[in-house]
Amino acid sequence: MIKLVKFIANSLWTTSAVIVVMSAIAVSIVVHAFGLKISGGIALYFVIWWTLLFAILPFGVRSQVEVGDVAHGTEPGAPAAPALREKAIWTTFVSSAVLVFTAGVLPLSGL
Repeated sequence: MIKLVKFIANSLWTTSAVIVVMSAIAVSIVVHAFGLKISGGIALYFVIWWTLLFAILPFGVRSQVEVGDVAHGTEPGAPAAPALREKAIWTTFVSSAVLVFTAGVLPLSGL
């Protein structure tokens, strides 16, 4: 799975396509299976995605000092390689599962 995510993250367009498709699948599942409105499903997914993005961002980040390559004029504690595309893909996978779980457990049919 990790190799697949790294492969997908090599291209901006592939990353964007995976994020859009996975998001659309998750929202359509909660709309059809749990009776949410489309706007409610999208809104709930948006909140979950952004919350989980900030939770996933620190995973695997190494500072420039830890790597041993501090660029002149930058903060030594700045990330050497943040891997933002990979984290966006992981966030999409996790938030899709959380959305389906949340819609299944909580009574959100009025949303």
